[in-house]
Amino acid sequence: MTWSDVTADWGRWFQHMKTRFPNLDDSAMPFLKQDRGRFEAYLADTHHLSLIEAREEFEDFLFVETLVQDA
Repeated sequence: MTWSDVTADWGRWFQHMKTRFPNLDDSAMPFLKQDRGRFEAYLADTHHLSLIEAREEFEDFLFVETLVQDA
């Protein structure tokens, strides 16, 4: 799964992301879904992660969701 897949069906994937990243704020999402870098920076800030950790966590999220879809 890719960032494009997430943004193509944002409503669905945002709910999945909130399960993994509970500090995401609904009101910030319209601005963040247009830019993965901004989203990852926001994720780092709201979940007390470094930017590298946030990128890795989001990559893990995408990987796991790909496995679930392929199952």
